[in-house]
Amino acid sequence: MGRVDGKVAFITGAARGQGRSHAVRLAQEGADIIAVDLCGQIDTVPFPMSTPEDLAETVKEVEALDRRIVATQADVRDYDAVQAALDEGVAQLGRLDIVAANAGISEEGTPAADMDERSWQNTIDVNLTGVWHTCKAAVPHLRAAGGGSIVITSSGAGLKGMANLAAYVSAKHGLVGLMRTLANELAPDMVRVNSVHPGVVNTPMVQNDAIYKLFRPDLEQPTRDDTLDVFRSLHALDIPWLEAVDISNAVLFLASDEARYVTGVTLPVDGGFFVK
Repeated sequence: MGRVDGKVAFITGAARGQGRSHAVRLAQEGADIIAVDLCGQIDTVPFPMSTPEDLAETVKEVEALDRRIVATQADVRDYDAVQAALDEGVAQLGRLDIVAANAGISEEGTPAADMDERSWQNTIDVNLTGVWHTCKAAVPHLRAAGGGSIVITSSGAGLKGMANLAAYVSAKHGLVGLMRTLANELAPDMVRVNSVHPGVVNTPMVQNDAIYKLFRPDLEQPTRDDTLDVFRSLHALDIPWLEAVDISNAVLFLASDEARYVTGVTLPVDGGFFVK
């Protein structure tokens, strides 16, 4: 019997990276999945975003585990679209127990005073407002189920300031306030709310030319190999980055009955980023 057997999980940003990893890991432990992703490009994001083909791959991997999945292209900035996708998923799968509010973007690395207005707004709208939309749509279903677990993906940048990522850092800090507020508001309904704070994770959001340039501004066209020592220096453990499944294992724990009395917690999964 799996650790979340018989439960249904709603995952945003599920087409690839951490979102796909969460979907697969929860499915491995018995959950059915409601998956949402934009599957399109936001013009201020300096790296290629997910595609419909990526979301189809998530569906394929979950179904290969003999679990059900309802997948929808939807923008977390659009509350009506998020609500419709979730309502349809619950109608098909019967209930909602787990929310992994994972969808997020990053912006071009520039000082706050020089940041483009649209880049700021897009990042806040996806990374903060989009998570609020996700939770808002989910709350009635979690109450109807008699409780559940919301896991919000923040970041190491949600607990520590970082230069040249003003909107990202601001949004990820804002998620901690949202998490703590919801943990208090939803406790009477036995809905637990926590946040995970990944360090550098080996996903497309990190493995791209814009991030390489942000961390190696001394080079004209830095490569992945050029950033290894920089990323390694961020962690106490001798690693350049974590893998997505490392974050998924934390999400699984917080979603499971093993964490039945864990709420309001900021959980770093960071390779020692915060002890450096």
